[in-house]
Amino acid sequence: MMERQILEHLDKKIKVRREDYADVVASGTATDYAAYRELCGVIRGLAIAQQEIEDLVRRYKEDDDE
Repeated sequence: MMERQILEHLDKKIKVRREDYADVVASGTATDYAAYRELCGVIRGLAIAQQEIEDLVRRYKEDDDE
């Protein structure tokens, strides 16, 4: 199903972006506390988006199985 493929592609792209931001935080290269907080917010937002996409993919898989 095309929708599922698109969602899986988005999930992979968001995962990579999230890992990139997490690497920046982990390496301590945030310029100041405000930048650190912003990065944490971006990571949190991407995690929420990724979870929503994973839920949709799961529903598509369940529908395909029925």
